[in-house]
Parts: sequence; structure tokens; C-alpha cells
Amino acid sequence: MNESTPIIAFDQHAASIVAAVLLPGQRTPASQQLTPDLPTVGRFVERIRRRGSVRCCYEAGPCGFELQRFLHARSVHCDVIAPALIPRRAGVRIKTDRRDAAQLAVLYRAGALTAVHVPTEQEEAARDLLRCREDIRADLLRARHRLSKFLLRHGRRWTPTKAWSKRHLAWLQMQHWSIPALEQTFQAYQRAVDEAIMRLRAVELDLRELLTLEPLRHRVTRLRCFRGIDDLTALTIAAEVGDAKRFARARHFMGFTGLVPSEHSSGTARHRGGITKTGNAHLRRVLVEAAWHYRHRPALGHALRVRQRGAPPTAIRQAWVAQHRLHQRYRRLLGRGKPPQAVVTAVARELAGFTWAVVTQ
Repeated sequence: MNESTPIIAFDQHAASIVAAVLLPGQRTPASQQLTPDLPTVGRFVERIRRRGSVRCCYEAGPCGFELQRFLHARSVHCDVIAPALIPRRAGVRIKTDRRDAAQLAVLYRAGALTAVHVPTEQEEAARDLLRCREDIRADLLRARHRLSKFLLRHGRRWTPTKAWSKRHLAWLQMQHWSIPALEQTFQAYQRAVDEAIMRLRAVELDLRELLTLEPLRHRVTRLRCFRGIDDLTALTIAAEVGDAKRFARARHFMGFTGLVPSEHSSGTARHRGGITKTGNAHLRRVLVEAAWHYRHRPALGHALRVRQRGAPPTAIRQAWVAQHRLHQRYRRLLGRGKPPQAVVTAVARELAGFTWAVVTQ
């Protein structure tokens, strides 16, 4: 990085912001405490900017990308830094906001930091709604567990069919209790389940409306050509990845998903372990869920045909090639005695490569 450009590094929190300014020719940044509002930060940056161009940075955190977008709208270059990739010195036992901001400014000038991808506002909105759906699904699972365990404690078990089927729900409606407190407890648990289901349906209906919005529409149209990737799964991949062209090769995208094996090799010794599980956990989860579908023989069912309508022919061809390749890989690895979970993880890694290829076309 050009050392003649002033550097401003922010240590941002909800109640405070510390700015470290590293001017040209200096090795020690000067720190300044700021109030946590964007106009104040903007005026501070403008004072430094009078001397020429300026570059800013701050760590990604719970405050989101509002500061980056605010500065970008004023033609100020600002990078959001990945916290997990910031070099840390061993033996440091003193940590303050001023020290963090100063270290960030020095490392940023040295080019030792990695910037994260800043999504567009539409992508971030879709991502937030998708993660809201995941939270509601977790709430629904907990509510169902509480209800089923309450019934089990009182000797009421359902065994004829799968739990939460239509027959099971009808059986729940017929449950009555002689003690009023037990009846009230049962009704409270059942209301929690019903409310979670209603919330989930409402959010999924709202998500359907995002399928036709840009820049997500063309990505979703290509992604849902693949087996195991329906509308909401395709929307999750499109929103979580953002611009897939920022990955130069498919293996870089595989590394972003955290599905590549970890490695600790030295000299002639090579040791590989489990997957790294770095990167985006939401993306990794949906890819693994989709990979389970490739244990079946290649086929083109009615639901898949419907999803492929209007999609580019190249995307449809790649999806068909993926069916054959991934099914063969699943059978081959399973035949070697690999555990099914490990096999599906390997299939998910290759599926990530196929999705990268079809989106970057």
C-alpha cells in the first residue's frame, strides 16, 4: 500500500468509536475518541481528507456495514476487515480499544489484513430474512421438543406413525387432562408450536417474493436447476455468497464454504484431518443438505423439471452432469467403506464447485 496515503482505522462499538490515524512518514498512530454517530465520523474523516486521499478500515462486527456504506457514499475508500485473519502477537496481555485501532492501522498499511465482501443492501436484507427463518425453525424445534417431552413425562406416547404427521396432530387435538394445571400447560405448549408454524409460513411467503428481485433472480434461476436445491436453498446460496466472481477458481470457493479438509504437513509428512469448517456456516449447511439427494440415481423428476423452466440451457446441462458425477462419487466412496456422513461432505464440496461454475457464467 502507498505509504503517502493517510490511514484511519476504527475500533467500532455500539457506545463508542476510537479512530487511529496513521499519517505519511509516521510509525505510531494518533488516537481519537469519537461519539458513535455517522455524522461525527464523517466530519472527522473530512478533516483528515483535506490533506489528500485517505483510506479507512475497521473490523467486521455486530455494528454491520453501515459505516462502510456511509463512507463509500462520500467517495472514501473503506475496507471491512475479517477479524479471524488479523495477525495476533503471542504474549500480548493488554488489550484496549486504542491499542486495537492503532494495531489495525499499522497492519492495514503493511497490507497484512484481509477484507471481507460487503454485500449490497438487497443481498443483506435477503440474508437477514433467511437467517430469521432459521431462527424460527430452531424455535419450532424447541417448542415441539418441550411439548413431546411433557407428554412423555405423563405417559402419553405416539408410535403409530411419524411424529408431527397429520395423524399425530389429530391425536394431539384429542388430548385432555383432568387436572386444570396440566390442561393449561398442554395448551401453552401447543400454542407455542402453532405460533412458530404460523411465523415460519409467513416468513417463507415473504421469501418467495425475493426470488424475482435483482441481483438474486438470475443466480436463483441457475442454482435451482440442481438436484436438491429448491427455491429457498438457491436463495440462501445466492444471498450468502453474493458476487461469486470474487473467487478466482472453484477451489477458492470450496475453501470459503469450509468443506475442504484441514491439513498439518511438514517436510515429507502429510497429515489431513476433518473439514476446516471456516467461512460461512449457513452456506455449508444447505450444501450438505442438498448433497444427500445425490445418493439416488440420476433422474429428472417433475419438481426438478418445473424448477428448470426458463433457465439457461448451459445451467441445465451442468446440473445434469453434476447428477452423474456426484452420484458416481457417492457410490465410489461408499464402496471404499467411508462413513456416509464423510461421503456426503465430499459430495457437498464438489457440489459447491458446480454451483460456483454455474453462477459465474
